[in-house]
Amino acid sequence: MLSFLMVGLGGAIGAICRYTISLIPIKTTFPILTLITNILGAILIGFIIGTVSKSEDFSTYKVLFWKVGVCGGFTTFSTFSLEAMTLIENREYFQGGAYMFLSVICCLIGVIIGRKLA
Repeated sequence: MLSFLMVGLGGAIGAICRYTISLIPIKTTFPILTLITNILGAILIGFIIGTVSKSEDFSTYKVLFWKVGVCGGFTTFSTFSLEAMTLIENREYFQGGAYMFLSVICCLIGVIIGRKLA
């Protein structure tokens, strides 16, 4: 039961942080705030995994809270997918392709950076 509580609490915090970022008033058709959120989420999950791999102090509950809860509530891959499809449907092929490419490459690099920071 404590596992579910940790995931739920972390998820609430992650979702609130995600929502807060979405309130930044940027006017563009390019989904920059989702891209930024996914990159930050990638860095955070890389940092968490890097920290866990170097520490015996990290309990299962802490991992569930941070990795599954906070990161799961914060990152927005489903939103990314919807926005990429919308760009393609709107025939904004360059922006759609750039968005998908940058999201994948930058988030992979973000995980690497997070691990190195840990």
